[in-house]
Amino acid sequence: MSAVPQRIIAHFDLDAFFVSVECLNNPSLKGKPILVGGRERGVVAACSYEARKFGIHSAMPMKTALRLCPQAIVTNNSRADYSKYSRIVTNIIAEKAPLFEKASIDEFYLDLTGMDKYFQPYQWTIDLRQEIIDKTQLPISFAMASNKMVAKIATDQAKPNGYLHIPFGKEKEYLAPLTVNKIPGVGDSTYETLKSMGIFTIRDLSEQSPEFLEKRLGKYGIDLWNKSQGIHHGEVTPYHEAKSISTESTFDENIKDPAQLMTELVHMTEKVAHELRQDNKTAGCIAVKIRYPDFETTSRQTTIPYTFYDDELIPQAKDLFHKLWRKGQPVRLLGVRLSELTDEAVQTNLFVDTEKKNGLYKAIDDVKNRFGKAAISKATGK
Repeated sequence: MSAVPQRIIAHFDLDAFFVSVECLNNPSLKGKPILVGGRERGVVAACSYEARKFGIHSAMPMKTALRLCPQAIVTNNSRADYSKYSRIVTNIIAEKAPLFEKASIDEFYLDLTGMDKYFQPYQWTIDLRQEIIDKTQLPISFAMASNKMVAKIATDQAKPNGYLHIPFGKEKEYLAPLTVNKIPGVGDSTYETLKSMGIFTIRDLSEQSPEFLEKRLGKYGIDLWNKSQGIHHGEVTPYHEAKSISTESTFDENIKDPAQLMTELVHMTEKVAHELRQDNKTAGCIAVKIRYPDFETTSRQTTIPYTFYDDELIPQAKDLFHKLWRKGQPVRLLGVRLSELTDEAVQTNLFVDTEKKNGLYKAIDDVKNRFGKAAISKATGK
């Protein structure tokens, strides 16, 4: 029986991605304390390293961040470009890597297992990183290890804009001196619990017995003990971008009334947006299709910042419709399609009061799921 090949996992992280894109579009921002997000009710989606010196971190309320650093510059002018640059990086990796996972808009795992038979995977990854930098001008850090967890932790240690290799067999030794909250998933509450148990570093954690940790923390204790040993079995999930979600309607009678057409367009957009949220996907492209009575068919699409919200998709659909429609001409068929679908729901709207907005859409979807998609709908306009 042949031996199972040693896994080779690289973790790529676009450093301070949102800040970096803002600086590409406005070079005068470089070297300054930058906060990306909504000024009034938003949170800090990202911050520059200069801002972090003031104790600012992502997910902090913007008002708190501005109290800590009143001179900070608040911006989110480049939202559409976040998706664009993420797509560019995704395409570069897809052309080169045999297997990769897009964990978020700015984070990737590459499984290079078996490539060492043909060339040096670490140098190959260094070259790939440099290609991404050359083509995007974005800083990017990576680490290579035998599993996803160690690679991710090491990437954080390699920042900013660096790289690191943890050789097979050295995982536990590498992790030992790090504070225990460097383990992904160990939040503030768990960290405080571990510290109260006298566990401050990953070495401290590794020296506990699995039985003791299970008694104090349940099954999570066993999971933490395994991680402290450098053991992690998470697989790199192949990236497959879903193609599209669409709907179209052929009318019983041709429609030329603008108000009626807008009503149909809004209802269609709400329908596909609802399906998108049910799949926990976001869309980076929207298209509108029109067919006239003589069967001439036209369509138009535009790329958009990733979203699954009706109120962000409907204006885009209306704009496309008005650019397409020959005013006054009756319409036989109307359609809406969402494409470039991804699982990047978490990054979708980092610049607004998402908790309130998500709660609103959850309530809307609950009503639709219970009483049908037509149970609730937005008012329409021009």
